[in-house]
Amino acid sequence: MAQTQALVGALKQVLKSRSVTYAEIARRLAMSEASIKRVFAKQSFTLERLDRICGVIGIEITDLAKIVEHEAERVTQLSLEQEREIVADPKLMLVAVHTLNHWTLDEIVDRYTISRTECIRLLARLDRLRIIDLLPNNRFRVIVGRNFAWRPDGPLQKYFRNQLEANFFGSRFDGRGEHLAFVSGMLSRNSNAVIQQHMRRLEAEFTELHNQDSALPLEERFGTSFLIAMRPWIPEVFKKMQRKPAQKAF
Repeated sequence: MAQTQALVGALKQVLKSRSVTYAEIARRLAMSEASIKRVFAKQSFTLERLDRICGVIGIEITDLAKIVEHEAERVTQLSLEQEREIVADPKLMLVAVHTLNHWTLDEIVDRYTISRTECIRLLARLDRLRIIDLLPNNRFRVIVGRNFAWRPDGPLQKYFRNQLEANFFGSRFDGRGEHLAFVSGMLSRNSNAVIQQHMRRLEAEFTELHNQDSALPLEERFGTSFLIAMRPWIPEVFKKMQRKPAQKAF
């Protein structure tokens, strides 16, 4: 299943790079666009159908395998020391986050009080950390894997967790592009697992859309933070009223 997901991800990557739409594939294969979307959504590819779609965009299935292999070699997580280095320098952290969001050098310098020279120096540090490849004329490309993530409970996650408590929740969440849902109830272990599975799918969809939208101009994108969390939890005020378990007599 993981290999299928990787191949489909590579196929989507090629489609995006060549500006080939689902509608174009549907037309070429004499299928409906809805059917093509359903095939991609469910990842229900037969080898014959995958081969035909590859034929539409002029590649072989082996080319997709090579893309998957190359993707597997990319960095998906930094070391603890590397994350500490980024968090210790707010400007480096800013540039790191924005390069991962596919901002250009000019866009970073235009938006923030960082000089061009300083930004280039920071980009060079990110090149050393193998987050980007710094190219001629101060261009760069992100080289981390599509499934790159900060370390669980690492320096970056702890930093942004503090930001959540400090200002993320300082909103009524009733503005454009905002939504907050909080539900609480009693679930079985199986039901809890089902919800967690849906959460992981939603997280993957968010990442896929982020990668898809990275090709759009900056003015058509906006910073969006998406928090999903679930845990066994009882409010502290309730905990204080709980009866203590009876002690066993010896």
